[in-house]
Amino acid sequence: MRIAIPAYQGQLCPHFGHAPEFAIIDVINGEVTAINYLAPPPHEPGVLPAWMNELDVDVIICGGMGMRAQQFFNQYGIQVVVGAPVMPVEEVVKQYLAGTLETGENICDH
Repeated sequence: MRIAIPAYQGQLCPHFGHAPEFAIIDVINGEVTAINYLAPPPHEPGVLPAWMNELDVDVIICGGMGMRAQQFFNQYGIQVVVGAPVMPVEEVVKQYLAGTLETGENICDH
């Protein structure tokens, strides 16, 4: 499984489209095997979903994401988890894998 998390200084960046980098986390048998931070391409409608698809991302965990972006990801079969709190990327992944990640409202309203 490959998880993507928008990041800023090692923490989840609350707004997906404004993240300066993305943590790309590889998980095998429930264990994190690699975390790489990548700079995204310029933010335009449909660009980030296509990029994540090329990276073979299965799940995106973020604080907020617009409905249009979520629809793009759904077209690629990429699961979107919104409402995640700001915390270190490693903790987000740990809680997600343990099934204890508490999510709130989608903080994006467009």
